[in-house]
Amino acid sequence: MGRRLGWCLGLPVRVLRGSLAVCRRQSPLAVRPVATAPCCKPGCGIHHAAAGGAQREAPTMLSAHDSTVSSSALASRAQRVPLPLPSAPRAPAEGGRREAAPEWADHALRATRAELQHGLMQPQAQVSPKYLYDARGCDLFEQITRLPEYYPTRTEAAILADSGAAMAEALRGSEVLIELGAGNCEKVRGLCRSLRPRHFVGVDIAGAFLRQSVRRLAEEFPQLQTHAVTADITEPLTLPPHIPQAGRLLFYPGSSIGNFDPVQAQRMLGQMRAMVNDDGGLLIGIDLPKSTQWLEPAYDDAQGVTARFNLNLLSHVNSLLGSDFNPDDWEHVAFFNAEHSRIEMHLRARRPLIVGWPQGLRHFSAGETIHTENSYKYPLPEFLGMLACAGFGPCQVWTDERQWFAVIHAHA
Repeated sequence: MGRRLGWCLGLPVRVLRGSLAVCRRQSPLAVRPVATAPCCKPGCGIHHAAAGGAQREAPTMLSAHDSTVSSSALASRAQRVPLPLPSAPRAPAEGGRREAAPEWADHALRATRAELQHGLMQPQAQVSPKYLYDARGCDLFEQITRLPEYYPTRTEAAILADSGAAMAEALRGSEVLIELGAGNCEKVRGLCRSLRPRHFVGVDIAGAFLRQSVRRLAEEFPQLQTHAVTADITEPLTLPPHIPQAGRLLFYPGSSIGNFDPVQAQRMLGQMRAMVNDDGGLLIGIDLPKSTQWLEPAYDDAQGVTARFNLNLLSHVNSLLGSDFNPDDWEHVAFFNAEHSRIEMHLRARRPLIVGWPQGLRHFSAGETIHTENSYKYPLPEFLGMLACAGFGPCQVWTDERQWFAVIHAHA
């Protein structure tokens, strides 16, 4: 990146040999990360945002649900319920097996149904985008990342490849690589090759999909100690005690932080800072503002894959809530909201509808929408300021030539 940003948000910025470094301004006021604030789950943590923005009443904060296991035992683990759960039991011994207690799963399902009903009964109906990611949703999103219109995945991958040597130097000493919203674990492979960490921890709400991905990673890197943790990453996350504290590098690619409005994103960054010691850091990707000529097609492709992805949410809601949504009654809508610098995705009723479920019903007028996600596009100076406010130190930034996307290394 060849241009000097100068002073922005009170942060001195200087250029370092093809990257950009930000020095955190010292302040007499200590900034403490917020690790327990409620916020919505963006799904697998790939590219989608919590619906409703600041107007949404966030659900009650729940503890993260971990399901950690060594690579040798991944294949034998029981599938766990990929829902927010009220408490996290003690992690099993490495390679151990643990079954979810029935009352625990029942509580999770009740909480899920309450959250869904609450969102559907708001004046602007909304469903958290974490419900986009059932098994079919994950498969559809994999297809989205390969579409010609969807630039974020390939642009970020090019940055990671082109600047790999510089990143490896900057990230030297990272012994524990933790990917939030790990999904298929595809992007982390290059870091595993260049950094040679001792541990990899994949964290994702889609537990079965994650375990398959981590198992494949373990086969490719047999010396790597791998761990799969099923959790809602928007909630306070305490990793199992056998994961070392020192040398932690959090990896949050795909501009998943755009899943949150500025207040939620600030809280999320605070939670990330709380997960690393002073010798750790964060490697994060962000999608930068650009023309709607490129933004809107990325979320409304010509082949209709994103539309199927969005509509699949209704089938997932039916399975959880017992509702009677008919996806044929709805159409996918995506547009850029310039006032809030975000892409919005909605499902729009094609005709007047009554949708029911065991505990209630909702009338929808023709043209009325359900808000299913946002994807914020944070300007780089603004986001660097947010990292500083979360307690992170100096940053290095790598971008593509068009400056459409940025990968940032923030020191703890």
